[in-house]
Amino acid sequence: MSKTDYNLRLKDSVVGLQFLFVAFGALVLVPILTGLDPNVALFTAGIGTLLFQLINRKAVPPIFLASSFAFIAPIIYGVKTWGIAGTMSGLAAAGLLYVVLSVAIRMYGSKFIHKLLPAVVVGPVIMTIGLILSPVAVHMAMGKTGDGAIVLVPFDKAIIISMVSLATTMLVSLLGKGVFRLLPILSGVVMGYIISLMYGIVSFDAYDKAAWFAMPHFVAPELNWQAILYIVPIAIAPAVEHIGDILAISRVTKKDYLKEPGLKSTLLGDGLATTLAACFGGPPNTTYSEVTGAVTITKAYNPAIMTWAAIFAIILAFVGKLGGLLATIPVPVMGGIMLLLFGIIASIGMGTLIKEKADLEDPRNMIIVSMILVFAIGGFTFDFGGVAFSGIGLGAIVGIILNLVLPKTKHLEGY
Repeated sequence: MSKTDYNLRLKDSVVGLQFLFVAFGALVLVPILTGLDPNVALFTAGIGTLLFQLINRKAVPPIFLASSFAFIAPIIYGVKTWGIAGTMSGLAAAGLLYVVLSVAIRMYGSKFIHKLLPAVVVGPVIMTIGLILSPVAVHMAMGKTGDGAIVLVPFDKAIIISMVSLATTMLVSLLGKGVFRLLPILSGVVMGYIISLMYGIVSFDAYDKAAWFAMPHFVAPELNWQAILYIVPIAIAPAVEHIGDILAISRVTKKDYLKEPGLKSTLLGDGLATTLAACFGGPPNTTYSEVTGAVTITKAYNPAIMTWAAIFAIILAFVGKLGGLLATIPVPVMGGIMLLLFGIIASIGMGTLIKEKADLEDPRNMIIVSMILVFAIGGFTFDFGGVAFSGIGLGAIVGIILNLVLPKTKHLEGY
């Protein structure tokens, strides 16, 4: 290896570590909120990104795959209802839905997805993901457990910590410059953590007990049809969001990744990365817009940089002290950030409707949106042969069926 090649690889590795730092806050936030192991999430983000690159090796987009926010609600419910192993079977199946969609795109073209899953279905489904979680955020921001049953931190301290975390996250996202602007979650966690230390509510027991080098707590999936049928419909929203992410990185790099390698390959890579993550007990993977933002700022378009980011994520997964340190973050810190996070998810759903110019004065569209919201948020449950459909999954199914069976209104015929 020449000195020039060595210097280029060294530069790529340093930039890759920086990109992992950009993704880190969101990457570990999902497992912390859902009861999964952050070290496993780091490992599965790394191997998922490498698998994605392998599948799309003909024209690899410079993107990093990590924990998906869209699955926070179903994971929280799933872990509580079926345990981690049962929930993982549902997440593995969700990844396979991506594979099915990629095959459909290969056969019928990308327009197939837009016909089956228009904005009028996907938008409200994304909205319900954020809205259903909002009580959990409120309870944690007030120093309680997610269900509000137990007080973990006195309200007077919790509300100050959570509001400082929230304010910091908002201000950094609005006023931050350069790469710093891409770290709002991490900034909010750090500031909230500092206030928590001042109040003396941080316990370092988990950190003290953790070894420096330790195997992540891998969990293999256990077949659970209820978890599969509950979670799979939820995968519709992030699958459609994947298209927007590929469009975004295409605009940044001035390369048409929708053409080569094409959605048929990128969606396949995303889906198999999600299924692989579930096989180890990790959260589903998705393309990270934070990293795309970092690519925009640094103009670092070489996919090898993401390879380095993935390698560093895998290495950090075996640092036990890291998981122990993350376990010391007090509940109000995470609650404050969740208040914004879940609201943003709901806003993205509204933005999907606006961006695609969905006509909500049209009775057909109004019916579809209304039924998705009510069935998903209202607690409706259908029981078919002992298998219950409820929540976001039920809302998604209702929306898809209504979109397929309801007749077009006259003024939209031929549109």
